Amino acid sequence: MADVFTKKKRSAIMARIRGKGTSPERLVAKLLKAMGYKIQRHRKNLPGSPDIVLPLQKTALFLNGCFWHAHVGCARAKLPTSNVAFWTQKITGNAARDKRQYRLLKKAGWKVIVLWTCQKTDAIRLAGRLKRSGVPAPV
Repeated sequence: MADVFTKKKRSAIMARIRGKGTSPERLVAKLLKAMGYKIQRHRKNLPGSPDIVLPLQKTALFLNGCFWHAHVGCARAKLPTSNVAFWTQKITGNAARDKRQYRLLKKAGWKVIVLWTCQKTDAIRLAGRLKRSGVPAPV
């Protein structure tokens, strides 16, 4: 299927996609703070610069966009039909880099939690996910 936008319009749309301060990131940060967790954002000294860090629990959270990080089985992760070679290389490269970063964090003793933008996030689900991942309650 051909793109419904012109190349110029598509380029403008893609350029507006933010990497920090996204709505899902702000929502999860707000929920974590309400639960009593101390949070930090985008720690550059950690592999992958996690979106949210729970330093006392040594937990790194990544809020991944389904398209950009190749969420397997998600309709939002479908590759564009134009410039397929570029997008295939870009997205598979992102996914490979993610795996390397997660491995480095785990090797350093960090818990890694990946939340996808397609998944509904509310306080109950987030608390359950933290508990299943073995994240201690806030101090």
